Amino acid sequence: MYTYETKGTCSQAIEIETEGDVVKSVHFIGGCTGNTQGVSRLAVGRKIDDVIGLLKGIQCRNGTSCPDQLARALEKIKAQA
Repeated sequence: MYTYETKGTCSQAIEIETEGDVVKSVHFIGGCTGNTQGVSRLAVGRKIDDVIGLLKGIQCRNGTSCPDQLARALEKIKAQA
Protein backbone atom coordinates (compact mmCIF):
# COMPACT_ATOMS: atom_id res chain seq x y z
CA MET A 1 0.00 0.00 0.00
CA TYR A 2 1.37 3.39 -1.04
CA THR A 3 0.16 6.58 0.65
CA TYR A 4 0.50 9.84 -1.26
CA GLU A 5 -0.01 13.16 0.53
CA THR A 6 -1.96 15.40 -1.81
CA LYS A 7 -1.24 19.08 -2.40
CA GLY A 8 -3.72 21.79 -3.36
CA THR A 9 -6.89 19.69 -3.01
CA CYS A 10 -9.63 19.08 -0.46
CA SER A 11 -8.39 15.51 0.00
CA GLN A 12 -5.41 15.08 2.32
CA ALA A 13 -4.01 11.80 1.01
CA ILE A 14 -4.58 8.87 -1.34
CA GLU A 15 -3.96 5.23 -0.43
CA ILE A 16 -3.14 3.19 -3.53
CA GLU A 17 -2.50 -0.49 -4.08
CA THR A 18 -1.07 -1.75 -7.35
CA GLU A 19 -0.15 -5.15 -8.70
CA GLY A 20 2.36 -5.03 -11.50
CA ASP A 21 1.12 -2.31 -13.84
CA VAL A 22 -2.53 -2.48 -12.70
CA VAL A 23 -4.32 -0.35 -10.10
CA LYS A 24 -5.89 -2.69 -7.52
CA SER A 25 -7.41 -0.18 -5.06
CA VAL A 26 -7.66 3.56 -4.50
CA HIS A 27 -8.92 5.31 -1.36
CA PHE A 28 -8.98 9.09 -0.99
CA ILE A 29 -8.79 10.49 2.53
CA GLY A 30 -10.97 13.58 2.63
CA GLY A 31 -12.30 15.40 -0.39
CA CYS A 32 -15.73 15.26 -2.00
CA THR A 33 -16.90 11.76 -1.18
CA GLY A 34 -18.98 11.11 -4.30
CA ASN A 35 -16.35 12.37 -6.70
CA THR A 36 -13.42 10.63 -5.05
CA GLN A 37 -15.33 7.34 -4.84
CA GLY A 38 -16.22 7.65 -8.53
CA VAL A 39 -12.64 8.37 -9.57
CA SER A 40 -11.43 5.49 -7.41
CA ARG A 41 -13.85 2.98 -8.91
CA LEU A 42 -13.03 4.04 -12.44
CA ALA A 43 -9.28 3.65 -11.80
CA VAL A 44 -9.43 0.15 -10.30
CA GLY A 45 -8.59 -2.61 -12.78
CA ARG A 46 -6.95 -0.25 -15.27
CA LYS A 47 -3.30 -0.06 -16.22
CA ILE A 48 -1.35 2.64 -14.39
CA ASP A 49 -0.36 4.36 -17.66
CA ASP A 50 -3.99 4.46 -18.81
CA VAL A 51 -5.14 6.10 -15.55
CA ILE A 52 -2.30 8.65 -15.73
CA GLY A 53 -3.22 9.46 -19.34
CA LEU A 54 -6.87 9.98 -18.47
CA LEU A 55 -6.45 12.02 -15.29
CA LYS A 56 -3.22 14.01 -15.51
CA GLY A 57 -3.81 17.73 -15.91
CA ILE A 58 -7.47 17.85 -14.82
CA GLN A 59 -7.90 21.07 -12.85
CA CYS A 60 -10.31 22.01 -10.09
CA ARG A 61 -8.46 24.61 -8.03
CA ASN A 62 -4.88 25.59 -7.29
CA GLY A 63 -3.78 24.20 -10.67
CA THR A 64 -4.66 20.61 -9.73
CA SER A 65 -7.53 18.31 -8.69
CA CYS A 66 -8.09 15.02 -6.90
CA PRO A 67 -7.89 13.11 -10.23
CA ASP A 68 -4.68 14.97 -11.14
CA GLN A 69 -3.21 14.16 -7.73
CA LEU A 70 -4.00 10.46 -8.32
CA ALA A 71 -2.13 10.66 -11.64
CA ARG A 72 0.84 12.28 -9.91
CA ALA A 73 0.81 9.59 -7.21
CA LEU A 74 0.80 6.85 -9.85
CA GLU A 75 3.74 8.52 -11.57
CA LYS A 76 5.67 8.33 -8.28
CA ILE A 77 4.76 4.66 -7.89
CA LYS A 78 6.06 4.00 -11.43
CA ALA A 79 9.29 5.86 -10.68
CA GLN A 80 9.90 3.69 -7.61
CA ALA A 81 9.41 0.43 -9.49
